[in-house]
Amino acid sequence: MARSAPADFRRRPDRPAAPRLSFEFFPPKPDQPVAAFWRTVADLAALDPQFCSVTFGAGGSTRRATGTIAAEIQDRHGLPAAAHLTCVDATRAEIDAIASGYWQTGIRHIVALRGDPRGGAGGAYSPARDGYAYADALVAGLARRHAFEISVAAYPETHPQAASAAADTDNLKRKIDNGASRAITQFCFDMAAFERFLDRAARAGVAVPIAAGILPIVNFARLESFAAACGAHLPADLRRAAAGIDDEPLRRHRFAVDLAIAQCDALYRLGIRDFHFYTLNRAELVKEICDGMGWSPLVQRAAN
Repeated sequence: MARSAPADFRRRPDRPAAPRLSFEFFPPKPDQPVAAFWRTVADLAALDPQFCSVTFGAGGSTRRATGTIAAEIQDRHGLPAAAHLTCVDATRAEIDAIASGYWQTGIRHIVALRGDPRGGAGGAYSPARDGYAYADALVAGLARRHAFEISVAAYPETHPQAASAAADTDNLKRKIDNGASRAITQFCFDMAAFERFLDRAARAGVAVPIAAGILPIVNFARLESFAAACGAHLPADLRRAAAGIDDEPLRRHRFAVDLAIAQCDALYRLGIRDFHFYTLNRAELVKEICDGMGWSPLVQRAAN
């Protein structure tokens, strides 16, 4: 998935209709200005997302901030907010207490994940003693406790620790059967791999919405490192096209927008109608991508 996409969907007669958008944020670090974070949330709230999600740091490192920020997004902007929750380094009783705390503050949506160990993505994972071992058990526990909407992760190119693509798809189906109502995919730049994943999911009977995870490129070197850790493939033509862009910020910005527009177009043609943007707490790229696709409210109103 490396071709650029200068086409302006706002002027195309076959402009894709507005899909369901969602945005992921992570709690700002202590040395980051909180005001800048809230400006980003406000800017993207203007795109009328279906929901926003707030991440849970590796090893549960942002456990307290996650719920606080999700609740504040709802209070400030009236947007449904999903709080991430992971299995890592916590007993079932501790996780159940966190979930109940979410519920008491008005959070009705959880993104339930196995989670990364404290070493980060790609590190060795061991289930916590007396904890939920994996996300399928976590989903079942959450569904028994409260009437949460539950989103789970899906991996178009297969989770790096899965025994096979078939086993990975079976795991996704278990999470759905245990109470999940949506799957959000890992970022994927290989559209052929994504199409194969959709075929596997359909054959397995996965009938919930699948939201495609979109990761705009803000630094290609960091993307390469992250992709290696989480098992995402960066096609050779993408690597060639991106050569040197980290040294040219303006070219990198244009490349990132055009690539994501091409990716959204390809996914839309595959039948995807839910798009989940990994925002990296930056609004400008996401806004430009959605505007280029004709998905911003102003563009929609002008076209109708």
